[in-house]
Amino acid sequence: MKKNKRLLIITSIIILLPILFGIWQWDVLPNEIATHWNINNEPDRYSSKAFAVFGLPIIMLLIHLLCIFGTRYDPKRENHSDKILNIVLWICPIISIIMSIITYAAALKINVNVGMITTIMMGFIFSWIGNYLPKCKQNYTIGIKIPWTLNDETNWYKTHKLAGVLWSIIGFATIVCGMLEAYLIIIGLIILAIIIPVAYSFTLSNSKKKKA
Repeated sequence: MKKNKRLLIITSIIILLPILFGIWQWDVLPNEIATHWNINNEPDRYSSKAFAVFGLPIIMLLIHLLCIFGTRYDPKRENHSDKILNIVLWICPIISIIMSIITYAAALKINVNVGMITTIMMGFIFSWIGNYLPKCKQNYTIGIKIPWTLNDETNWYKTHKLAGVLWSIIGFATIVCGMLEAYLIIIGLIILAIIIPVAYSFTLSNSKKKKA
């Protein structure tokens, strides 16, 4: 518990670190900063400098704390392994730092391939999570939480075992597609990462009912 509290403090500070850079570069940054890009790597949404510097990290911190709160008060929190909790603790800081680098780089007119960086990051996260999904025990906050997995421990285990392999493969494929800038394929891969485990879990549940 003490270790997790220390990590919570450390990860929360990391999430807010980009604010210091924004303050340092305040006079150089434009009044409007791109905070969203379309599939063609073109900015399609702008925010005020204050929101980009302060608002985005604070929102990420709130998401981070919400995730921690959910796992901390999960009725089945005893099933959370340290490795799974580490993913919950570090995923928001990693996203915060990388997205802040992209945002500031674009604002300072530094050439950066937003689509490639974000999709490669997404691929690493998919593979990272996929590696630990089979080790994730039944709970209400982490994993593939659908009716069939939550109501049947065997269904949960088999679904997460399949999803672990699938997400690891899709994560690697997403990294490759990100390097090739094949963004439409990545969208298809993400859809498959969601649909296949859900369909598999439903099939398992339906098959069990027929045998009963």
